Amino acid sequence: MSTRHVVRAVSIAAVAAALSQVVGAEQPETVMITLRPKPGAERALAQTIARHYETAQKLNLLREDTPHLTLQASDDQDKTYFVDIFTWRDAAVPDNAPREIQAIWKEMNGLVEMRGGRPALDIVPVKPVAITSGK
Repeated sequence: MSTRHVVRAVSIAAVAAALSQVVGAEQPETVMITLRPKPGAERALAQTIARHYETAQKLNLLREDTPHLTLQASDDQDKTYFVDIFTWRDAAVPDNAPREIQAIWKEMNGLVEMRGGRPALDIVPVKPVAITSGK
């Protein structure tokens, strides 16, 4: 094999390796999840939301450099709902979620209800516009 062929083979291998890193690069996805608990399930749902985040964090499914926020509010009928905002490490994570996460999702779905024509659990991809601190 000539030197020219060796250089060509090494160059092709280097380009292929670089392209595989670009193609395989993670695409983070920030989501806002609204959860509407069934009457009497508010506390259990709040605990399940917290466990979901802890489990996803433990399994390295989330971006650690982005904020996590769980909010509780009341709708116009004075019924509680939660909003959970966090960033998946990669947008493909939910489609390939580990069994531990799927089990928590199943539990969550049992604790929520449709309300006012809105889904029991609503997931919306969002983009942070600004993140500021009160300091």
